Amino acid sequence: MIIKSKSNWIEDAIFYQIFPDRFYNGNFRNDPPGVAKWGSSPTRNNFFGGDLEGIKKKLPYLKEIGINAIYLNPIFKAGTNHKYDTWDYYEVDPMFGSKGDLLNLIKEVHKLKMKIILDGVFNHCGDGFWAFRDIKEKGMCSSYYNWFVINGDNISEKPLNYQTAGGAKYLPKFNYNNKLVREYILKVAEYWTKESEIDGWRIDIPWKVPRDFWQIFRKKVKKINPDAYIVGEIWRDATPWIEGDTFDGVMNYRLRDLVIDFFIKDNI
Repeated sequence: MIIKSKSNWIEDAIFYQIFPDRFYNGNFRNDPPGVAKWGSSPTRNNFFGGDLEGIKKKLPYLKEIGINAIYLNPIFKAGTNHKYDTWDYYEVDPMFGSKGDLLNLIKEVHKLKMKIILDGVFNHCGDGFWAFRDIKEKGMCSSYYNWFVINGDNISEKPLNYQTAGGAKYLPKFNYNNKLVREYILKVAEYWTKESEIDGWRIDIPWKVPRDFWQIFRKKVKKINPDAYIVGEIWRDATPWIEGDTFDGVMNYRLRDLVIDFFIKDNI
């Protein structure tokens, strides 16, 4: 990460990124159907049963190896193993546990003098998101039709007639020209920042959303927790994003590319 932050803790932070489904299975009772054998080859579609209880059980290990901050990939209810297709922003995905499990995890993280940030996937949602499903049922008669950018009276996947993230039909993109969308996402951020006492947010593909929204987002989050760290997924020049009014830092993908070239591709 590239850091330019007023958050007191971030400069000494050593982050461990966790993809919950693939980290550790701490509760077999919440496993999804057809869970893959632990240690078998991962695919785009299989599930391994990792969960929040598993992360909590491994906190002593993370502490032992010097980790003092955790970045969780998405944990809200969704249809895929990666959870970047949110169906419900107010519900922890049942295959990971419950809201109570999340609060208990965060409590244990803080007890160990560690920090934890959540992945905010707010540019788009999943096709199972309640507002998008309402449009599928009612078309232009849906109260949520303008929550998305749709070219036609009804949703069409062939040909695709609505904006998405990366052309993926299961990732409809929110319409940030709609103030109701903005208000909804801000309320989600405020809810989890306050309710769970997280230490910040990692923002997914923020450049697809007007930057003025993230400036408002920052003010809302910092009002609840002035020490919260907000880091954006920025792949190119990060300068305008870290001037003190938007993000505290960005993901360092240029370093990532160099590491891959050196250690994997042997191109350097």
